[in-house]
Amino acid sequence: MFKPIHIVPAGTRIDFMRYHKITFAISVLMVIASIVLFFTRGLNYGIDFEGGILMEVRGQQAVDLADMREKLNNLDLGEISLQQFGDAKDVLVRIPLQKVNDPAQQQAAVQKVKDTLGTSWEYRRTETVGPKFGDELKSGTAWAFGLAMLGIMAYVWFRYEWQFGVNALLALFHDVITTIGLFSLLRIEFNLTIVAAVLTIAGYSVNDTVVIYDRIRYDLRRYKKMPLGELINFALNTTLSRTTVTSGLTLLSVLALYIFGGEVLHGFSIALIWGIIIGTYSTICVATPLLLYMKIRPAREKEEATPQPDEGAVKRG
Repeated sequence: MFKPIHIVPAGTRIDFMRYHKITFAISVLMVIASIVLFFTRGLNYGIDFEGGILMEVRGQQAVDLADMREKLNNLDLGEISLQQFGDAKDVLVRIPLQKVNDPAQQQAAVQKVKDTLGTSWEYRRTETVGPKFGDELKSGTAWAFGLAMLGIMAYVWFRYEWQFGVNALLALFHDVITTIGLFSLLRIEFNLTIVAAVLTIAGYSVNDTVVIYDRIRYDLRRYKKMPLGELINFALNTTLSRTTVTSGLTLLSVLALYIFGGEVLHGFSIALIWGIIIGTYSTICVATPLLLYMKIRPAREKEEATPQPDEGAVKRG
C-alpha cells in the first residue's frame, strides 16, 4: 500500500494569525500600488482592445518568425505582433491602427506588408478592428469581471454565510487588482487571452478559499469553545498540505507552459503563475484571517473555556 505524500508534515502548527496584521498591510500596499500604476501608466492594451489590423497568412514552408518579425518591424507601422498557430506555415500578423477613421491608411499598411512578404505567401484573411469595437470590448470585459465576482460571492454566501462571501469577494478583488498592477508595471500586452487568464485566476483562488472555509465550518461545529483565532490557525494548518500540493503541481505545469510554450503564451502563462502565487497567498493571508473580524461565532461562545484539539485530531485533519 502506498502512503499519501505529505509535503507539510502532519501535526504542523504554524501561527498564521500572529502575523495577519503584517500580511494585511502588505496586501493593502500592493492593492494601492496596483491602482496607482493602472491610473498613471495604464495597461499595454493589445489590438483586441485598441483596434488594429489582423492578417492571416500562409507561407510555402515552415515560417522563421524571427526573420519575418525583423522585416516587418522595419516598415514604420508600429510594433507588429506575430503569432504562429495551427500549422507551422500559418502566421497571424497584428498591425496597430495607423490613423483613426482613415481606411486608406489601413489599406496602405496592409499593402506594405504584402509588398514586403512577396507573392509567395497566401493571404487568407484580413480584418480591421476599429477603436469603437475596442471600447465596447473593454466595457464587456468589465461587466464580465463584475458578474463573475458577484456570482462567486453569491455562491460562497449561499454555501456558507454572508461573512464568508464578503471575504471571498475581497480576496478575489485583491488577486485581480494586483494582477492588473503587475501587467501595468511590466508593460505586458493585455488582450483577451489575459482576460481569460484573470478569470481563471479568480476561479482557482476561490477553489482554495472554499476548501479552507469548509474546514473552518466543520471545526466551528466540532470545537465550539475554541477561540476563533486558534480555530482558524488549526484549519489552515490541517489544509496546508493539500494547498501546497495543489498549488505546487499547478505551478509546475504553468512554468512548463511559460518555458516551452513560446512567446505567444508568455503573457498568458505569466498571468497564471502570478495568479497561483497571489491566489494561494490571499487565501491564507487575506480571506481566512478576515473571518476573525466578521463575528462568525456568537460572542458568548468566545468567552467560555477552550479545550485544545488533541494530536490525533491534527493528524486526522
